[in-house]
Amino acid sequence: MIIGVPKEIKNNESRVGMTPAGVFELVKNDHTVYVQAGAGEGSGFFDQDYQQVGATILDSIKEVYALSDMIVKVKEPIAEEYGLVREGQIVFTYFHFASSEALTKAMIASKSTCIAYETVEDEEGTLPLLTPMSEVAGRMAIQQGAKYLEKPAKGRGVLLGGVPGVAPGKVLVLGAGTVGIQAAKMAAGLGAHVTIVDVNMKRLRYVNDVMPSHVVTEFSNEFNIRKLIKTHDLIIGGVLLKGAKAPNLITRDMLNEMRPGTVIVDVAVDQGGCVETTKATTHEDPIYIIDDVVHYCVANMPGAVPYTSTVALTNVTLPYVLKLANMGWRSACNLDKSLAKGLNIVDGEVVYHEITRAFDWEPVLA
Repeated sequence: MIIGVPKEIKNNESRVGMTPAGVFELVKNDHTVYVQAGAGEGSGFFDQDYQQVGATILDSIKEVYALSDMIVKVKEPIAEEYGLVREGQIVFTYFHFASSEALTKAMIASKSTCIAYETVEDEEGTLPLLTPMSEVAGRMAIQQGAKYLEKPAKGRGVLLGGVPGVAPGKVLVLGAGTVGIQAAKMAAGLGAHVTIVDVNMKRLRYVNDVMPSHVVTEFSNEFNIRKLIKTHDLIIGGVLLKGAKAPNLITRDMLNEMRPGTVIVDVAVDQGGCVETTKATTHEDPIYIIDDVVHYCVANMPGAVPYTSTVALTNVTLPYVLKLANMGWRSACNLDKSLAKGLNIVDGEVVYHEITRAFDWEPVLA
């Protein structure tokens, strides 16, 4: 199979879909790999690194799309790429279709086969291709939140860890999934007081068992959230519904109940956000302020640490890329039910229920 690795063109996205180590494995399995010139530079991988393991470097993104049977990337195609995706082509990447009707319609029109990293699901119900980026984003959420709590960034002027004689800052984490656990771990490590909420009591028991005593749990409901937002300095949105639009746990009117300079980091922005006032931002222009509440809603947070993120991503995607390349998507998905759950759009037809629910379209036929 011919696999193409284009350069990411989303704002400040420096990750790349495949490391040289991943390309080495594909070439070893007799596949052809085309890498766009400069695609890996942001992650610290250079054209000669790819050439040394057998890749062919192509000058333009158009060539990569035109010559490849399968495109392996990091982020969803943006508007400039819509017309490059071909009928019958496999596109393997993060799509987050439920948050973008325009992207969904464009991929339907392309009649390509879209396999989404974020909906590949293993037998335990975990999301193996989303997990490493959730780990990165969860940890980064505290770094960014701590920075934007500083007064020059319009935050409350609170040091999360506090100092002797001054109480530490308070962090509220919405969701006890991968993002929430990693965020809580980082915040606790800084010495902050952390409250993590979820509707899943098993997850809350797990948090209670593994976290230090200054990480406390509460059941997630509107009453508790309204109570907690009044006293917490940093709020992390880490709620995920597999393949679906995130629920709005914080509504616009709740902002008035927060103290001026409170910071919200909505990691769920890729899925529409779990805060009603969330709108996607970029690393170039990461924040905006509504009702004196600072919103950080960068849609590709791990793109700020591209070396770590690219290596972590290739570690988990490569086995699936090899299956798709070795067997073709139909055989691979028939044999691997985890991979089959990644199928979102096939030959112009939506095959993933949560996408149609997000846009109130006719349901997918079973």
